[in-house]
Amino acid sequence: MQATMAERMDRLPKQFFANLVARVNERIRAGHDVINLGQGNPDLPTPTHIVEALRQAALDPKTHRYSPFTGLPTLKRAVAEFYDREYGVKLDPEREVAILFGGKTGLVELSEIYLNPGDVALVPDPGYPDYLSGIALAGGEMVPYPIVAENAYRPDLSGVTEAQWQRAKLWFLNYPNNPTGAAVDLACFEEAVSIASARGVILVHDFAYGAIGYDGFRPPSFLMTPGAKETGIEIYTMSKTYNMAGWRLAFAVGHPDVIAAINLMQDHYYVSVFPAVQLAGVAALTGPQDCVRELVATYQARRDAFLGELAERGVNVPAPKGSFFVWMPVPQGFTSASFADHLLERANVMVAPGIGFGGHGEGYVRIGLLDGVDRLREAARRIASVL
Repeated sequence: MQATMAERMDRLPKQFFANLVARVNERIRAGHDVINLGQGNPDLPTPTHIVEALRQAALDPKTHRYSPFTGLPTLKRAVAEFYDREYGVKLDPEREVAILFGGKTGLVELSEIYLNPGDVALVPDPGYPDYLSGIALAGGEMVPYPIVAENAYRPDLSGVTEAQWQRAKLWFLNYPNNPTGAAVDLACFEEAVSIASARGVILVHDFAYGAIGYDGFRPPSFLMTPGAKETGIEIYTMSKTYNMAGWRLAFAVGHPDVIAAINLMQDHYYVSVFPAVQLAGVAALTGPQDCVRELVATYQARRDAFLGELAERGVNVPAPKGSFFVWMPVPQGFTSASFADHLLERANVMVAPGIGFGGHGEGYVRIGLLDGVDRLREAARRIASVL
């Protein structure tokens, strides 16, 4: 029997990172000592008090049953408390909070919820590749807008035509940004809210790296902007802030109509996140936040060690303002892909070619600060040695 997949499956983009992993594994099997800085998978363990909260909750037979399909009320209240404490943003736990099966799931669902075939979603370029997944499944049209160094990585919408604006339903933002590590101030969000409100477009702010800012900078929440909740939503994941990547727990906050639409979609897709995982999320959001401050200090130490080692060898790379990525310009004579290949073959260091994040990612590679300081220093020495 040969079963033909639906056409929508053919529209899905190729999984960019799967190829990176395969190439690294192949080289490791060949006996090489590869330092893999090409992925965005947090390498540190989940804080102990969160793991213990999971253990205790999992021992309770009540968590073995279905939880409410829209998530535990205690978790939604914890999300509201977190946003009030960290950002001064008031949220109605029932109307303005949706529990997600990871941030990626929420980003994909939104396109399926709002885009009809031919509708437009505005996407940052360079940007997180999986924004395209939901757009493709919905049959929508992705319209990339540049975020480049010359414009301080702020959105440049000058290339969006009036015809595209007329079909636009969603506008994705992401700060601190993956892959560039750039961050913006509230003035940027205020401008975005003004444009989105005038155009009737739903803003979706991907706040995955919201906790990670350097040199005393604290990334602002999109919802701190007046009018933001009337214009769109923010998606926050537990993966980066609390090293809970494998736990698949995130939440969307903001416009109550969008939150209701997410809950409606998820009512058909899922039952609910395992209640013990949700209760561990409560412990993370409402418990001691020393672990978050220590995490940011760790990433800053890694950033400074890596960039410092490069600088000592005459290679100067701009320091990211947030996230755990370094956005490194490639040397003259290389493309992003050929430079990534060069580093893997000559230095046994894996980085992600910028072209995988969009056309404006060409000329850069993304380097993840996801190894210890000593290994990052070693990676910097290897990179410098083959330049």
